[in-house]
Amino acid sequence: MSARPRAAASGVRHLVVVLGDQLDAGSAALDGFEPARDAIWMAEVEGESEHVVSSKVRTALFLSAMRHFRDAQRALGRRVEYVELDAAGNTQTLAGELARALTALRPERVLMVAAGEWRLEPELTAVAKQAGVPLEVRADRHFLCTPGEFREHAEGRKQLRMEFFYREMRRRHRVLLDDAGDPLGGQWNFDHDNRESFGRGGPPRPLPAPTRFPPDATTRAVIELVEQRFPRHPGDLSLFDWPVTPADAQRALDDFITHRLADFGRYQDAIWCGEPWLYHSLISAAMNLKLLDPRAVIAAVERAVRAERVPLAAGEGFIRQVLGWREYVRGVYWLHMPDYLERNALGAKEPLPGFYWTGDTAMTCLRDALGQTLRLGYAHHIQRLMVTGLYSLLLGVDPKRIHEWYLGVYVDAVEWVELPNTLGMSQYADGGVMASKPYVATGKYLQRMSNACASCRFDPAKATGDDACPFTTLYWDFLLRHETLLRGNQRMALQVKNVVRLSAAERAAIRARAAAIRAGGGEPPAEEGMLPLEGKSRAKASKRS
Repeated sequence: MSARPRAAASGVRHLVVVLGDQLDAGSAALDGFEPARDAIWMAEVEGESEHVVSSKVRTALFLSAMRHFRDAQRALGRRVEYVELDAAGNTQTLAGELARALTALRPERVLMVAAGEWRLEPELTAVAKQAGVPLEVRADRHFLCTPGEFREHAEGRKQLRMEFFYREMRRRHRVLLDDAGDPLGGQWNFDHDNRESFGRGGPPRPLPAPTRFPPDATTRAVIELVEQRFPRHPGDLSLFDWPVTPADAQRALDDFITHRLADFGRYQDAIWCGEPWLYHSLISAAMNLKLLDPRAVIAAVERAVRAERVPLAAGEGFIRQVLGWREYVRGVYWLHMPDYLERNALGAKEPLPGFYWTGDTAMTCLRDALGQTLRLGYAHHIQRLMVTGLYSLLLGVDPKRIHEWYLGVYVDAVEWVELPNTLGMSQYADGGVMASKPYVATGKYLQRMSNACASCRFDPAKATGDDACPFTTLYWDFLLRHETLLRGNQRMALQVKNVVRLSAAERAAIRARAAAIRAGGGEPPAEEGMLPLEGKSRAKASKRS
């Protein structure tokens, strides 16, 4: 039986729950808000930084953005019931804090938009039910496709493919179409134009530095608090430089469109050690906290394309990430949860290597990507997919473990977008829902797309031997371990054919070195008599120069 509305002893009619990734001033939960009778409720709790180990940078971003939202709402004359992390009596869980609020405020009704993480809504619903307060969950209109609309798209399809969904969304929202309703430039997708590497010379100089966002007083207070409460969590808060307000987020978008979007397309897959930002937008965190409306992002990029300020291929490539990929992964998440989290199509069970938390590894590409991630809470999509993600896939890491790592370390990670990208696209644990094949490659891919191999002691062309690249060894081992499964995938036909050509001796040598890598916790065996890592790297770099 549903709870009956009751008179509010505190004068609160509607208590509007705003979670940390729902900082949308135009939220449906705020429709009909009456300052004289309604209140917003927000809470900072330790549990949200501890259920997975959240980096200091991620935690600081969430808390700072939440406090700025609180202050903006109060400036509008709205009542905000806000629990800070170090407040007396804080139970340090969202459920516990909402229960306290319902007891103290006795609202007639609780309002919220749908949570971005599956576990939260049942928890909060149970609290409201226990308190006898009706809970109304409203659709999140931040997104351009509802879970119901995606379900309709998926119905009757044997396989889901982002490209077909993307074209459907382009038509529905009239994006990058001509007057006849056809795609600008005569094609829907310019991905083949967007795969350039930098070459030996590296990225063109000078690289356009992103707009900076020095911490204000609110952010500095949050940084101090996070350092005190989570001293052992990864992250360097002295480098904190993320937008925490809608105005900041808009500046970041404008800066990207003006200075980097034109080259984003062609270089979006390229990696260069020591250069974390390159031509990327750095707005995914702002969008995922809802500081930026994706419609505004898409419209701004389309205006730049139509005004010929950026090439069509670059603009289309970026819009595909927002209108296509972002909406698609959310649809997959809500279509398949909660069992999606338990999928493990490849039977992967290895532990996550310890160096994912330290960056201390002999492999240059991983050392660079992990070090950057742990310091900044950021890595671009190819570093995630084809460096950290590829290595865990080839090694055979339990997909839940690598999912928890991604969810915790990256500033833009919320479960609806992170889980399908990690478990499905990166780890192929969903058996082909997100990707039509496992995205596997040897170290030669990284040699082509980055400069990491030039200063690494491992040879990406070798699968066996002391100097064999672990990516290459584990690539062939992956194909050997999953040969039967992969043989049924047409897109893997060539790779499987190459496996068949391996001799018994080659197979044994590959398996032996792969086993040694796993026995070393993912770290390849040290080369007998080798120089210390830094000295070896310098010597090799000097020899090649």
